[in-house]
Amino acid sequence: MTTKLFRISYLSIVVAVAAVTAGAAGPTTAQAPPPDVAPQEFARRVQDRINAIDDFSADFVQTYQGGALRKRATERGRVQIKKPGRMRWTYTAPEEKLFVADGRKMYFWVPADKQVVVRDVPPDDQAATPVLFLTGKGQLVRDFTVSYTTVEQAPAGTVALKLVPRRQERDYDWLTLVVDRSSLALRMLVAGDSAGGVSTFSFSNLEENTGLPDGSFTFKVPRGADVVTQ
Repeated sequence: MTTKLFRISYLSIVVAVAAVTAGAAGPTTAQAPPPDVAPQEFARRVQDRINAIDDFSADFVQTYQGGALRKRATERGRVQIKKPGRMRWTYTAPEEKLFVADGRKMYFWVPADKQVVVRDVPPDDQAATPVLFLTGKGQLVRDFTVSYTTVEQAPAGTVALKLVPRRQERDYDWLTLVVDRSSLALRMLVAGDSAGGVSTFSFSNLEENTGLPDGSFTFKVPRGADVVTQ
């Protein structure tokens, strides 16, 4: 179970380096595409927005639904991300967990299990497509086939872009970015896997480009914890 959660947390979350979230809005079904704007051109505008962000913090709600067991799980917490390749995801409910990436290593700590999973950050030639966004080398139009789509329960005034990776990925089949039509702020990230599971991340209370210190992304193995290296 820990390994599965580790993959979901890492590969799905990485694209959220683009997350610039505006205030909350009522749920609807997203969303008609902008008139007279091709999805590739709209994706380029979103890419420019991504490139302007060096770091951000936000509250998140993560929902996973489906898969082989057709289960539904909802978790929440706070995220901090800083380019290149540094992340800290603090899960607060329903279970305390911590995911930290310092640019070289990734750590997933579950206090209830007294276990830390440690993994190297993969090199570019082995990295999943979303990982490249954290190194500043990912490009939406280059790395994905882009089209407009719809997403239930998306905030009003948003546009949904479906991204299908141009090379096969092990842990997901497609991603959808739900962005504000005007500001291009990312409101939601949805990822679908080959087993039919769907992970949805919703972001709020964003603070961007605040100069997060590198110390926020260090991890010290707790005393007595088992360390599993992958």
